[in-house]
Formats: sequence, structure tokens, C-alpha cells
Amino acid sequence: MLNFWDFSVWSFVFLIGALLGSLLLGNVLKKAIPFLKNSLIPTSVLGGIILLVIAAIYKGITGDVMFDTAAFGGKGMATLEVITYHALALGFIASAFKTNGGKLTGKRTSEILNTGVTTVATYLIQGIVGMGITMIAALIVKDFFAASGLLLPFGYGQGTGQALNYGNIYETDYGFVGGKSFGLTIAALGFLSASIGGVIHLNIMKKRGKLILSDRKDGSLHTEEIDSAGEIPMQESIDKMTVQIALIVVAYLVSYFMMLGLGALLPGMKSVIYGFNFLLGVLSATLIKVMLNFLNKKKIIKKKYTNNFLMTRASNFFFDIMVVAGIAAIRLDVLEDYWGIMLIIGVAGLIITYIYNRIVAKTLFGDYVEEQFLAMYGMLTGTASTGIILLREVDDDFKTPASDNLVYQNFPAIALGFPMLILAKMAPEQPVMTMIILVAYFAVLNVILFRSKIFKRKKKNK
Repeated sequence: MLNFWDFSVWSFVFLIGALLGSLLLGNVLKKAIPFLKNSLIPTSVLGGIILLVIAAIYKGITGDVMFDTAAFGGKGMATLEVITYHALALGFIASAFKTNGGKLTGKRTSEILNTGVTTVATYLIQGIVGMGITMIAALIVKDFFAASGLLLPFGYGQGTGQALNYGNIYETDYGFVGGKSFGLTIAALGFLSASIGGVIHLNIMKKRGKLILSDRKDGSLHTEEIDSAGEIPMQESIDKMTVQIALIVVAYLVSYFMMLGLGALLPGMKSVIYGFNFLLGVLSATLIKVMLNFLNKKKIIKKKYTNNFLMTRASNFFFDIMVVAGIAAIRLDVLEDYWGIMLIIGVAGLIITYIYNRIVAKTLFGDYVEEQFLAMYGMLTGTASTGIILLREVDDDFKTPASDNLVYQNFPAIALGFPMLILAKMAPEQPVMTMIILVAYFAVLNVILFRSKIFKRKKKNK
């Protein structure tokens, strides 16, 4: 019999309350403490760190895992991982439903392609550096998992959700003890790298007089930014926000059936297929959006059902929850033997991501070097939201194309990044061959990326 006063009824509410409460506390601290306010550390990261510290203190006093107590249902750590996994896909789906107006010129198409190639090339160089460090560590530390360095591009380049996905694959399929926490910790170090590296860069450029920071505005919005012409009313028999959430969930359910079918066809790739739930979620959302646009064009439906403003809010909500849950899910006790290696990987990831994206921005994006660099560096050490946070410091009104590049680059990045799926599965069994392929593919992508410079130089030599 169900008793409404049992922990089994309230445990999930307690868990969600802890996540949202830590976000509120993190926001208060960020507003109140000047250092945190100026650091650009996302509030979601602060919230996750707060829960991580509280959980560590609780374990130190009681010897128990705080989130695995009865108050959180006895398996709160697993639930945090599930929340992180689903929030990643839901955030991407909400972003995919947004519409982008305007036609692309030849120059803009080239810039978007270059941004997508830069994204994948950065994954590769992060993978090369990360695996290089852990392959050396495996020669020194007994039974160390040599392929763990490949979690650097998943943690830095793709964020908390993918770091958890592949950490879980390495832990369950290949016996890497603490793989999930290793991946989540790398992702957390990525957010710190974005914040610390971004602030240092902004201050250096400002002191050199090469950068003028954007004036902060009151954040007010115009009516047309919230509610565009031809859309369903904000409030009718069903609320407009309810419609957005319904579309997101339906798209996610469609993606589940896609994964179910692919998993049945390719049982050996099931863990990878379900690990890329966000990718199939984006595909299903895009298909639904195309169908809605077709029906709207044919006048079968009279109004537009998606709203960019509300989809952005939904996307940001899911990503905030993903980050705070992902950091809270880190098990510090299973990482005690890895801290030195993880810090080396984290610092190396910061340096190589900074240098490579700086070179690309200065070479290929001469019209808006700083904006492109900050957006890409922020995204490739954290998430797209982190990139936007850094971009707003120099381009508050998004006057440059840098913000659009982050949106559109997903299409070439997904196509070019697909080999990472194969390499991620191959790395534990063939680390040396994986490293060779990473280096070779990185070289090929750089030829594509710098094609205008390379082939222009050849023509001049002739």
C-alpha cells in the first residue's frame, strides 16, 4: 500500500529540491562574493560544487554516501547519473527546435564549416593530448586504464553528459573502476578551465587595450523577442510553454524508438548508440520541425507551435540541471589514486584548447577574432552555454556572427565527428592504433580547415 508520508514518495522531490536549492544558493554566492561574480564560473557549476562539498563532509562524518541514504531513495547517485544523461538530450532537443531566419552567403557558409571543422579538430587534439598522458601513466601506474585520456574531448569538448556516457561505457564494458566519476571530474575541470582561462584572457587583452568589454544592460527584452508573429497565443486552452515541453518530450520518445531499433540491428554497438541519445534526439526534433513547417506552409495548421524564446529557456534549464547533477554525482572516494593524473590532463586540456583555438581564430576569423575565440574556447572547455557567457563579455548584442556559428556548426561537426564513435570503442583495446588514427585525422582536418591559406600559397608559388 502506498503511504504518502514514505520516503519512496518524497525521495525524488528531495533530490530535485537539492539540485535546484544548490542552484539558488550558488546564485546568491555569485551575486554576493566579488571574486565569484568576476570569475564567470557558471552558477550551475557552483551549485554542483556546493553539493559535492556537502556530500564529502557528510561522508567524512558518517561514512555513508549522502545521496544513497533513504531520504534520496537509497540510490540517489544512480538517479543523478540518469538525470545527467536525460538532461543532455533534452537540452539539445530544445535547441534543435529553435528556428533561425536569414539566408547564408558563401562567406558565412565557409565560416560555419570552418567552425564545425575547428570543433572536431579540437576534439582530436584534446584526445591526442589526453591519451598521450594516460598511455604514459599506464606505463608507470600499475593497472591504470590507458584509454582514459580519451575522456578529455568528451568532458571538455562535449560536456558533462557525454563525459558520463563514455565514462560509464569504459567502466561497465572495460572494467575502468571509477570511469564515470573520472569523466565527470574532467568535465568539471573543463568548466573551471573555461572560467579561469576566459577571465585571464579578457583581463590581459583589456590591459593591452585590445579589447573593450560590453556594457552590461538591464537584460530587458522586446516583445518581438518573446512572441513572434504567426505563433500560437501565449495562453489559450493549453499554455504555450506546455506545448514546447510536449514537443521536446515527444521528440525524445521518438529518439528512444530509433535507439531501440538501432540497438536491435547492432547489438554490439548498443552502449554507444544509447550514449548518443542527444544526437538522435536532435535528428528526431529536426524531423518534427520540418514536418510542422511543411504543414504550416500547406495551411493545414494555421499557427507556428515552436517559440525560440521558450525553447531557449527550456534548453538552458536542462543544461543547468545536467551540470549541477553531473558534478554532484562525482564519487571523490573512487578517484583518490587518479587526482594527479586528472589535474595534469585538465591543465593540458586548458592549454592546448586555448592555443589551438587562438591560432584558428586569428588565422581564419580576422573580422571578429576575439568574439570567435571566446565563443569557441568556452564551448570546447564547457558547453555552448559557457561559450555564450564568454562571448557576451565582448559582444553583448551578438552583432558578430560568432553566436550563429555556434548554432550552425553542429551540422558539419556531427558529420565530421562521427569517427569519434568508432575510436572511442577502439581505444581500450588498441590504444596505439587509436592514437595513430587520431593524429592522422587531425592532420586531414587541418588541411580542410586551412585550405584557403594552403592552396593560396601553392598558387602564389606557381
